[in-house]
Amino acid sequence: MRRNDREITDEKVIEAFIAEEQILRIAFWDNGDIYIVPANYGYLYEDGKYSFFFHGAKAGRKFELSKANPIVGFEIDGKYRLMEGEEACEFSATFQSVIGTGKLSLVSDRDEKIKGLTTIMKQTTKKSDWCYQNDMLEAVAVFRLDVEKISCKAK
Repeated sequence: MRRNDREITDEKVIEAFIAEEQILRIAFWDNGDIYIVPANYGYLYEDGKYSFFFHGAKAGRKFELSKANPIVGFEIDGKYRLMEGEEACEFSATFQSVIGTGKLSLVSDRDEKIKGLTTIMKQTTKKSDWCYQNDMLEAVAVFRLDVEKISCKAK
């Protein structure tokens, strides 16, 4: 990180930020192209490691890329506020962001799928007492992103 003075290393601050945001952007490598997908997410923080869950169709580019190359980048940003200036170069902004890399997997175990979907719903609604019909569980792809590297920055 170029601006070490903006780096956040306090795990409680990082987790609080991740807990309040809603959109995770996942960057896939696609034979020379980068494909970035925004997704609602849920997360677990266990033993000092993050795992993000998101869902999608069992078809399409995201699904196929997750199988072809499971190493991905990710980004979450928020707390954006414009700081105005008198001249163009005096404008700035405050923000916070988390970026990193990890390994993506498709969740096939029924209980793990329910766990993943419940974390997504908790992130979105703040409720975790959800029931899932079997046909819905069969129809949806649940992705698990196990984080290998993560950094957080704020201004």
